[in-house]
Amino acid sequence: MTLIDGYLTGNRNLRGEADAGEGRRSDAFATLFDPTTFRHIERLGIGTGWRCWEVGAGGTSVVSWLAKRVGPTGRILATDTDISWQTSAARTPVEVRVHDVGADAPPAGGFDLVHARLVLSGVPDQERALASMIRALRPGGRLLIEEADPALQPLACPDERGPAQELANRLRRAVLTQRGTDLAYGRGLPRLLRTAGLRQVEADAYFPLTSPACTALETAMIQQSRTALTAAGAATDDDITDHLANIAAEPMDLATAPLISAWGRKG
Repeated sequence: MTLIDGYLTGNRNLRGEADAGEGRRSDAFATLFDPTTFRHIERLGIGTGWRCWEVGAGGTSVVSWLAKRVGPTGRILATDTDISWQTSAARTPVEVRVHDVGADAPPAGGFDLVHARLVLSGVPDQERALASMIRALRPGGRLLIEEADPALQPLACPDERGPAQELANRLRRAVLTQRGTDLAYGRGLPRLLRTAGLRQVEADAYFPLTSPACTALETAMIQQSRTALTAAGAATDDDITDHLANIAAEPMDLATAPLISAWGRKG
């Protein structure tokens, strides 16, 4: 697991690594991306009685929202390889299950909606994972996949106006250099969905810029990356200390990678 894997996958816990910033990072991702995720799911027509599979849930915000939309007659299956985020017993209509979408057989049930956010780019067998999600859909069911595309917008501060912004961008480039995944994966989602046989494929991009959640995400990501960046010689400890001080001392128009959302219909 590299630095960029942790950055892209947000609340994926760096596959089990716990740190003081994990909760803040998870909250920041939910704040930034839940509204656009919910907008897309509402556009797909979610309603009472729907059966939904939330792949790689990683937290409760999307699961809870889905449960309210489908009501007691619906079903929400939330799966992940690590379900330590589940701190209380699941209640109807939610079921939480350990599942590896890139290795395990898809769950039965004929889902009306399958959704995965910041999951596929971190799965070794992406083709198998995508095929598994599509097999789990009923005829006419909808698939919504959302992935980041750091190569499309690789800057921490698109408005580079001084030393603080220059340092922020240098550190972001250092993180991206420690790559372990396809930095342009997100833009290929529409093609992948069409190739997999889905119909009515559409996509859009969401680009967060300047919000407290962007600041929280940048701070948590840099703090977690500190040891690996310095060990690789990609940045000095002073660089990272200065960047964190800059974030705390002055307003910085920090940005995240764009989130590409793509959706389509089975059959």
